[in-house]
Amino acid sequence: MTTAGTAPVVVVNAGSSSLKARVLDPAGAVRSSLDLDPWDGSPDHPELAEFLASAADAAVVGHRVVHGGRTFSQAVRIDDAVIAAIAALTDLAPLHQPRALAGIEAARRALPGVPGVACFDTAFHAGLSPAAATYALPQQWTTRYGLRRYGFHGLSHEYAARRAAELLGRDARALRVVTCHLGAGASLAAVAGGRSVDTTMGFTPLEGLVMATRSGTVDPGLLVWLLERGGLGVAELNAGLERSGGLAGLSGIPSGDMREVLQAADSGEPRGQLALDVYLHRLRREIAAMAAALNGLDALVFTGGVGEHSPRIRAATVAGLEFLGVGLDPAQDGVSTDADVSGSGPVRVLVVTAREDIEIARQARAAVAAHDR
Repeated sequence: MTTAGTAPVVVVNAGSSSLKARVLDPAGAVRSSLDLDPWDGSPDHPELAEFLASAADAAVVGHRVVHGGRTFSQAVRIDDAVIAAIAALTDLAPLHQPRALAGIEAARRALPGVPGVACFDTAFHAGLSPAAATYALPQQWTTRYGLRRYGFHGLSHEYAARRAAELLGRDARALRVVTCHLGAGASLAAVAGGRSVDTTMGFTPLEGLVMATRSGTVDPGLLVWLLERGGLGVAELNAGLERSGGLAGLSGIPSGDMREVLQAADSGEPRGQLALDVYLHRLRREIAAMAAALNGLDALVFTGGVGEHSPRIRAATVAGLEFLGVGLDPAQDGVSTDADVSGSGPVRVLVVTAREDIEIARQARAAVAAHDR
């Protein structure tokens, strides 16, 4: 008979158009996996139902939920009230919340005897200080609409910071780390003592860094001008910021894929070079801002698709941060797995494989244990 301590964990990561499901053993190794891309968003998807049913010995099903709003500041065991509360946050993440709820429903149907736990991408940043979380807006707006800087990618940032401490053989409670989640979506987190104290994304994932198709931070006055004087409608403005901005808007490459941007820059395409320059300028600037929020820096961590697989981006980023004590060892920086690639400077530079699934499994086990105590 499988005990809770040795039982696997099912992880369901529902995106806006795809779904990844994993069964992990207690050591974090992937026992089986399913990738649906695209996924129709239906809890009745036959492949998903079959995959989930095959893990009947699981101790828990952990679900990634993008937005916890002000309601959820930690992982929580799923019941009808939790499902209703997640649904009530749909306005804050209209593309993602319904898909997460569909994944939850699929697991409840296929594994009715296995507890489910919701793990929130915003939860890691829920403890930001008022100084870091508050927008300088009229108080009545903030109160009426619950406006604050939520931050995202929390599951990735939390795992990366913890894994960095393991790789360095250091106590996470004594480390100041900037974690760089660089993929199609991108954000930074300033992590002190294992806790997020600042991050680049805000009320929505649009704030902060230049991303593949998202603009990152833009002067709000410019947006008002475009609405009032530029003749743009709200839907057109939103589409430009979300789907046609970022590297895509700068380079003219619709996907905004960093690999294609680098190829364009190397071929002498001016727009490709400009896209790369703007991306790196914003990235270096925001890393320095995160270091300031930490009052110093012990480690800089790269994770995510670009962060893990582009030594060139890592090198170009670090090249502008020598004043922080950051440096790379070129001989070590060809890796794409967990490694210390530091140069001779006092700040360690690490590459960490993104494993949100491990973080979700950890939080799910802990939530079930807490519930059962």
